[in-house]
Amino acid sequence: MQKLPKAVRQLVEKFERLPGIGPRSAQRLVFYLLHNPASELEDFADKLLALKKETVMCASCHNIAESNPCSICSDQNRNSSFLCVVEQPLDLLALEKSEKYHGLYHVLHGCIAPLNNIGPDQLYLRDLLKRLDGVTELILATNPTMEGEATALYINEMIATSSLKNKDQITITRIGHGLPIGADIEYADGVTLARALEGRRKI
Repeated sequence: MQKLPKAVRQLVEKFERLPGIGPRSAQRLVFYLLHNPASELEDFADKLLALKKETVMCASCHNIAESNPCSICSDQNRNSSFLCVVEQPLDLLALEKSEKYHGLYHVLHGCIAPLNNIGPDQLYLRDLLKRLDGVTELILATNPTMEGEATALYINEMIATSSLKNKDQITITRIGHGLPIGADIEYADGVTLARALEGRRKI
């Protein structure tokens, strides 16, 4: 690594900080960029700068967008009585691709993870309480991990112990977790199978 030019080493170190990128992958990316024309690199650099300059966080749902409020929160055709809580903006995008949900969202930007020193105060949890007026169903769509489950339980308890006047009128639901289409039962883990059984429905 020390034999590499300083500019290459420094960029490799930056790439290594990205999630899912190890030392070898970082080196491959840098050398790929190195073989690109200068104009391509300049365009790439401009796009990186625009990532911060041309995006904002929606003050309502905390999604990443081009405007505040975002296009979802400002859409009059969305059903405001449904509010779906997700961990990350990418989760929101995934749910939008399903084209089955037409309510509003609330993005936490993480989940409760004590081992990573992430507690409720590091997430947009308290803002959630301010958005429940008029909501009839709160959908907890956090990931089916220990941290995601803990976050869902925390939200449920937070609302139950809150002073919200309409909390008894809010139905709190959890997205179903089970076997993906095309999966074989023999390869599924116990938790996935348990979720699949719990989420069974009449046909």
